[in-house]
Amino acid sequence: MRSLPTDAEAVVFDCDGLLVNTEDCWTVAETAIFAGHGLPFGPVQKALVLGRTLEAAGQAMADHFGRPGAAAEICAELVERVRGELARGATALPGAVELVRACRTRVPIAVASNSPRELLDLALESAGLMDCFTHTFAADEVRSPKPAPDLYLTACAALGAAPNRSVAFEDSATGITSARTAGLHVAVVPSLPGSDLDHDWLGTSLADPQLLGWARGLGRRDSLARRPLAPRLA
Repeated sequence: MRSLPTDAEAVVFDCDGLLVNTEDCWTVAETAIFAGHGLPFGPVQKALVLGRTLEAAGQAMADHFGRPGAAAEICAELVERVRGELARGATALPGAVELVRACRTRVPIAVASNSPRELLDLALESAGLMDCFTHTFAADEVRSPKPAPDLYLTACAALGAAPNRSVAFEDSATGITSARTAGLHVAVVPSLPGSDLDHDWLGTSLADPQLLGWARGLGRRDSLARRPLAPRLA
C-alpha cells in the first residue's frame, strides 16, 4: 500500500456514491426494472452496474435479462426513474461537504462523474454541493468515460495540475481504473463493503478525521506537511 501526498496540486472527486448518496436513487430504479423482469436485485446484481456509465449499465442489464437489443429502452427508463428519485432529494454523504470545503481552500478541485450531465447537476444541487465546484465533468462530455482515463485527464488539464501530482476520490473499481490509468493517486471509500480495490488510502467514510487533517495540510511545502497520509485499515 502507498499513501496520499500532502503536496498534491489538485483533488478530483467522483460523485455518485462518494459525495452524494445517489446510489440509493439508482438502486431504487434498478430494483424496479429488475422486478419488472421478474428478477431480484441484490449485491451481485448491483456489482453489474456500479460505477458504469448509463449506457454501459443499460447494456449490462439488457444482457442480464436476455434482451441485448433493449439497452436504449432500459437506459431511458433508468434516467426517468433516477430523475424522479433525485427530485425527491439526495443528501451529501457523511464528511463530504467538510472534506470538499477543506480541499477547496488549499488546492483546485473538480468533479469527474460517470453520470450524464443532467443527473450529475441534479445530484450536486440536491446535496448542496454545486456551489463548491467551478469545474465538473460528466460522462457525456468526453470521448471515453470511465474506466478510460479521459474524465480524470480532462479534469486535471482544466485545473492546471499534473495527474501524477493529483488525488482522486473514488468508490468503485470502474472509477479507480480510470484514475489509475490517468496517473492519479487514489483514495477509496467503497460503495460495496468487502470490495478488494486498488488504493493509496482506504477508509469507510469521508468523515474520517485523518482525511480532514490531510485536506487542511494540502498545498503546504514545509517538512511536516509533506508527510504523506498513511493508509488506513478499513
